[in-house]
Parts: sequence; C-alpha cells; structure tokens
Amino acid sequence: MRSNIYSEGYSARGGQSRSSYNLTVTPGGSSSGSAIAVANNVVTFALGTETDGSVINPAERNAVVGIKPTVGLTSRAGVVPESLHQDTVGTFGRTVRDAVYALDAIYGVDPRDNYTSSQTGKTPAKGYIEYMATQSALKGATFGLPWESFWALADPEQQSILLELVDLIESAGATIINGTELPNYETIVSPNGWNWDYGSTRGYPNESEYTVVKVDFYNNIQSYLSELQNTDIRTLEDIVRYNNDNDGSEGGHPGINPAFASGQDGFLASLATGGVMNSTYYEALHFCQSSTREGGIDAALHHRNRSNIDALLVPPDVGQTYQIAAQAGYPMITLPASVHARSGMPFGLALMGTAFSEAGLVRYASAVEDLQRGSGTRYRRALPRWLGYAERNIPVAAQCVGC
Repeated sequence: MRSNIYSEGYSARGGQSRSSYNLTVTPGGSSSGSAIAVANNVVTFALGTETDGSVINPAERNAVVGIKPTVGLTSRAGVVPESLHQDTVGTFGRTVRDAVYALDAIYGVDPRDNYTSSQTGKTPAKGYIEYMATQSALKGATFGLPWESFWALADPEQQSILLELVDLIESAGATIINGTELPNYETIVSPNGWNWDYGSTRGYPNESEYTVVKVDFYNNIQSYLSELQNTDIRTLEDIVRYNNDNDGSEGGHPGINPAFASGQDGFLASLATGGVMNSTYYEALHFCQSSTREGGIDAALHHRNRSNIDALLVPPDVGQTYQIAAQAGYPMITLPASVHARSGMPFGLALMGTAFSEAGLVRYASAVEDLQRGSGTRYRRALPRWLGYAERNIPVAAQCVGC
C-alpha cells in the first residue's frame, strides 16, 4: 500500500529481508520475513497477514507451506490493517502439519472482529488437524485446472514441472479436469502479471480492487491507530507527514531512499480518497467480490454443472491466482514444488477453494505432500543454494533471471 514501486521485503525498521535461495531477488512481499524465518529453521511456524498475496507469495518463494484462510476465519484485531474486506491472518510452516497446528491456534470467533462471526457453523469443533491425510486420500478426489485463466500465464519451466506433479497426483487415483475456467477470466485476470488496479487499466475504476483498498486503508488505519497508546500518530496524514520529515530513512519522496523508488505514492493515493465510500467504491467492491466468487472461483468449481470438484490446482507464482482469491476472500494453500534451474528460486503448487473450505484443502494438501515424500519425486521442498549471498542490493530485483 505504501509505495507502488518499492523493494519487496524491505522495512525502514528492519531493513531488507532476503530469500536464502537467492538473496538478490524479491523474497515475496510484506510477510516475507515470516516465511524466511520458517524456511531457515529459525522458527517452526510463523504468522503473516495477506491482503493480496502476502502469505501465498512469500511462502512459495521460500519453499514453505502457506495457508491463506478465508476472510473471517482468523481475527484481525490488533493487526496493522490494509483492507477489512481482504485482510486475513495466515500461517507458514515447513510442513502442512506445522502450518495447520498454527492455524488451529488462531482461528475462531472474536468479538473484536465482527467478520469472524461468519464462520459460525462452518468450522470443525476439534480443529483442522483432524483433516490431515495420507496420499490414499487422493484416490477418488477431483481437481480442476483453470488452464486459460492461470496456467497459460506460467513460464514454460514451471508449467512442465508442475504438470509432472499433477500427473503424479493423477497416478495416485485423483481425477484431473482441465479447462475448469473462471467464466469471466478475460475480464478479471490481467494477462500481464499481478495488477490490483486492473479495472482502471481497462478503463473501469469502478471494477478495480485498488479503488476499494485505497478507501479501506484510509479508514482502517485510522481505526487501528486510535487504539495505540505509545504514539501520537493517529491518522494517515500523520504517517505521510512523518515519512516526509524523515525522508532519508522513510523515503517520503521519490528517489530519496532506494527501497522506496516511488516514495509513498500508495499512501498519497489513499489520502486523496479521504476515506469516502462513494458510488464508485461500492460498485468496485460489488464487482470484485461477485466476479471472483459466484462468477469466478465458485463457477470454476462447478464447471459444467459438476458438484464434485474438490479444489482448483493453480501455479501460485502466477500472481493473478492469489489476486483472484484475495478479492473473493477465499482460501488457498501453497506447497513447495520445485526451484527454477537458473535462479534457484522456489515455486509452488497451490490448492484454491470456496469460502470456509479449509478442511478439504488441508486434507488434500497434506495428501499431496505425503505423495511427494513417499513417491521419491524430486518435485518437493528443496534446500537453498544461497545464490548471491555476498550481494546487498537494494532494491532487490523484481524478477529473477531464468524465472
């Protein structure tokens, strides 16, 4: 939200976080420190907040498991917000089991976050750990591949490797249905990479996720700051002023701090909205939610009126996958799959489902993980090669060579 051109994984307080797989490229976004700590065996599990990709992306780029829950499964009370419609607290672990143990500890209804009341009657009484499964659970399961929607956007190396992993899943008894598309993917999925202002790119700001997030952030950050007792900063205006007054470290203006090339243009865009929820805002909110829910993921899960598709398998290094799930507020789980041959950077295979389908996603993610281990496939979590370990470049590269 802060900047539109910035060094991912950087904070003025903690500096640049780096993936141990390749220290010169983006480690995956704003929860990258959590994913890196898990990947490097510093901690067993960690938490992260996702608005649009900040659990799934760092998880897959650091070869760990990432669980991004349905919005409303985990409380956001006390968490620095971005958008109440999309923010969700997720978990990282080196295994599905570790990530699920962490999820079981944090999900539930919280009176401080009214969104969590939506989970009533939709969650297991004894936690998600009871849904852990072995590869035998794949027998009879059905998975969809939204090929044109997402898979066609993956690079050839990823496509080839992930399809071999899909073949392995099929050999374990699962049914794979190709072409389970989001009906309106040509409208809602950017063909040119992750773009949360894709609606405006097409000429329709009233169909843009960014239209919603800009307004939400203005209001949500003020609510968050109002509860703090250790600072005089109370509004977004205060934050912008502080960054300008401390330009060297905070990069309030463009071109001052190399980590914040565009300064704080995201904050300024939010500031310009004044937090006003006008007709454009509500039209954008309705469009983003309806087009990605019943008109998107749910429609793909019921491809040709089927009722037995358990999850969609998607390549999460294609940022448009988690972007659509983010707008819908729907869950995803990513599993380590392999690494790019030249860059050494990991990528994953993810399962995407409908609202509050975490039990099924845990079941099948753990089954795929067990299959990876038991089959002897090389397409699983790999150890890092520490490429570029001596370099300290800021900004980190947005894309890695060979990715």
